[in-house]
Amino acid sequence: MQFNSAQREIVIKIVYYGPPLSGKTTNLQSIHKLLGSKTCGRLTTLDTADDRTLFFDLLPLIVSSGSGYKIKIKLFTVPGQVIHAATRRLVLQGADGIVFVADSQLAEAKTNNEFWKGMKGHIAENGLDPARVPTVIQFNKRDLPNIRSDADLERIKEKSNEPVFNAIAIDGDGVLETLHGLLVLLFKDLQEQHDFEQKFKVSLREILRSVFANAIAKKEGNS
Repeated sequence: MQFNSAQREIVIKIVYYGPPLSGKTTNLQSIHKLLGSKTCGRLTTLDTADDRTLFFDLLPLIVSSGSGYKIKIKLFTVPGQVIHAATRRLVLQGADGIVFVADSQLAEAKTNNEFWKGMKGHIAENGLDPARVPTVIQFNKRDLPNIRSDADLERIKEKSNEPVFNAIAIDGDGVLETLHGLLVLLFKDLQEQHDFEQKFKVSLREILRSVFANAIAKKEGNS
């Protein structure tokens, strides 16, 4: 977390990490669409010729607190290709929270595990304790054939130290739930480390309401 007292600004960094084509960029695109321009800034992407993210995506969410502080929640993704391992480590530097986007297809189970272990290694290389970085897991692509069963994911949820979410990111299903789950963990951590609510006179409930208000209004308007 970065503080700028002069501009009364707090910057929080969230990284979406996972194997190639697991849906990291799609998550950000869906968040941008669901939350709308009142909450989200510009979605910036850098792609290769084969349309995979080369470096990172950046989607800033801007929330104003009651104390007058602006809270910028910056969402990044990492490149999935094996050759960009060093870049993934760099993007993870300074991460306040992580969404690990796993591919639900059975054929991708080994790759998911490799990237999970690689992520933990990069966090440690950056001088952080992987167990202390707020992290959630999203199993994406739940609409495809030959995927891990719901019962299998339930067993994973029971054993996992991290909250686990199901998603179909291309349709926006489970995307906001995943982000909400991470923000709850992240701000609990900030509160424990920095006495966040007392220091900045802003509550977790206020932040969550500000981030998701537009999406809730849209949903209620369509119901």
